[in-house]
Amino acid sequence: MPWTSDFEISKPDERPRTVKLLDSSNGRDTSAACNSAFAKVIQAAHDGRVFQSLSRPLREDFRVLGAKYPPVQLKRSAAGLFGIACRGAHMTVYTRTAEGLKIWVPRRSAHLKTWPSKLDTTVAGGVMAEESALECIIHEADEEASLPEDVVRRGIKPCGAITYLCESGAGSGGEFGLMVPDVLYVFDLEVGDDVVPKLQDDEVEAFYLWDAQQVKEALHREEFKTNCASVMIDFFIRHGIITDDNEPDYLEIVTRLHRVLPVPWTA
Repeated sequence: MPWTSDFEISKPDERPRTVKLLDSSNGRDTSAACNSAFAKVIQAAHDGRVFQSLSRPLREDFRVLGAKYPPVQLKRSAAGLFGIACRGAHMTVYTRTAEGLKIWVPRRSAHLKTWPSKLDTTVAGGVMAEESALECIIHEADEEASLPEDVVRRGIKPCGAITYLCESGAGSGGEFGLMVPDVLYVFDLEVGDDVVPKLQDDEVEAFYLWDAQQVKEALHREEFKTNCASVMIDFFIRHGIITDDNEPDYLEIVTRLHRVLPVPWTA
């Protein structure tokens, strides 16, 4: 990282190794000073092509969860480089038919740089710094699935959150081996057979209406984007499809979907 004068780096022989962000405002506006420092060092890394994850345009901002002087934020594509917990929002859209419960499952477009052609949650997105998880779902539902705002607001059900820690790797579109702590707010939307998700942007290739067995088989084939697989398993648990009676590792799965993260993660 091309550290700027806004950061103090410990000496190589010091343990633990630390990076300290200095308050250039001397307490007058610590939040703004932090945001400026992050912006400058990330822009320098972007301009110098230091990291693959910063090769894309620097657009959306993520909130730094647990910051002592909120609101502190940094570019979404740099979040993994700093090890902060990121917020996401996922909504599973399902319907009840004569054959039983069925779930709308999208397939990501093949041209995407991250997780191309993988299966996804019906509607999902990263929660930007200035918005709530619900606001994220509302606009993503329109952009990704052509679901009207009134339909979503009328039927959406908040179902808590899952928290997990993983390692970045193939499909993530960035560096390998980074610690990735995530907080995903999960929502359900039950719809009638008259509500059908439709393609709108170029991020989705197709929507499938699958029963639980078809989704399970796709999970076993590892067709789902990894975090979406976790969201789907959580959906199965909440709807009684995966239970303590039919899954020997039930308690371990439930626990792993709700980890205590080793980084600040309070909103």
